[in-house]
Amino acid sequence: MKNILVVFDYSGTLSLKAPIFACPDNLLRELEQTGLTALGITTPSIFWEDIVNPSWQEGSTTQAGYKKVMEDRIRERMGRNSITFDETVISAAVCRFVDDYMSRSPIDDHWRGILSLLQDTPCTRTVIATDHYAEATEAIITHLKDLGIKAVRLRDALTKSVEKPAFMVANSADIGAHKSDRVFWTVIRNALGTDQFQNIVLVDDFGFNERTEDAYGDRETVKKRQQSTVNLVQEVFSGKVITIPFIAEVPDGGAFKLHSIDIDQQFGPLIERSSAMIADDLKKSVL
Repeated sequence: MKNILVVFDYSGTLSLKAPIFACPDNLLRELEQTGLTALGITTPSIFWEDIVNPSWQEGSTTQAGYKKVMEDRIRERMGRNSITFDETVISAAVCRFVDDYMSRSPIDDHWRGILSLLQDTPCTRTVIATDHYAEATEAIITHLKDLGIKAVRLRDALTKSVEKPAFMVANSADIGAHKSDRVFWTVIRNALGTDQFQNIVLVDDFGFNERTEDAYGDRETVKKRQQSTVNLVQEVFSGKVITIPFIAEVPDGGAFKLHSIDIDQQFGPLIERSSAMIADDLKKSVL
């Protein structure tokens, strides 16, 4: 049997409810219910333009965390507008929002079969590679555990004498670099302890399934990210890179409505096809 590395993206690929969380109707409801509306975050445009996009670089490449960068942006915004504020009220509202986001971004159950197969297949390593906030690492490990998959954070695999299971979570916030940066993949290679794989299977939406209001989902950026990611993986690892773009052929944002049935209809068949392609590659590896 030959070594196979499978790399999954998280938000918009394994987790389909993560982009749903940011749909305008749901986002407005979350802002209201968590108390952020009362702090001036009254519209999706304010949320994206004043809070998320300006703080994304720090939030996704440091251990600051989503909660801290969000609190900092809210304080700065309120200060500019000469609004007095209660620190405990801000912290409580932000904590509620971020905790809701993390807990409501599970891994879609349609992936359970192929993830279980990967866990049970010898000589196969699986990495969940994501550009995300620091809080996401433990959330992803917990969501994997809910599907019966044991995983460790990549940082622990590098620094501690821990058993290295078939799954590792590589988060840009832990690594200090995005997936578009060579160092991201170099750190993964070091954690795996080898760059020698017969095939590297890359399953990713490259940001396409994120909300278009999110700068990360900008379509031109998505195209460039896909090409640069594939190139970097090919440079860092020895083996054939097989790319499975996880992109549904629907209008921008059209697949991400507020009902689970929409997700099943749009992405259920895509998950099945992607899973079948991975399973076929695993089957060939034993020949």
